Amino acid sequence: MLNEALRLMRVFYDLRQKELAGKLGISKSYISEIESGKKIPTLDLLNRYSEFFDIPVSSIMFFSESLNKDVKTEKLRTFVSSKIIAILNFIAERSGHAYAEE
Repeated sequence: MLNEALRLMRVFYDLRQKELAGKLGISKSYISEIESGKKIPTLDLLNRYSEFFDIPVSSIMFFSESLNKDVKTEKLRTFVSSKIIAILNFIAERSGHAYAEE
């Protein structure tokens, strides 16, 4: 579910695929393929996500592991996602970053 975690991070910061692609130095189509699960991001690209969003790669991986597709109830997925988003918001507030404004 790494693809879903990366998509949720982008959406959380209110970025379009094209905007994020420009900031990460990749094409919009590559972002689309990663988010749809057609391609797996490289470690280099994960490091760029980490630097841009100021979130450790390990936290991105933990987030992706928590988005297990085998979970049967949408309610649980929504709960977990809301907690992760709250953590991302806390990190953003502590670091003083407002990525949606860039």
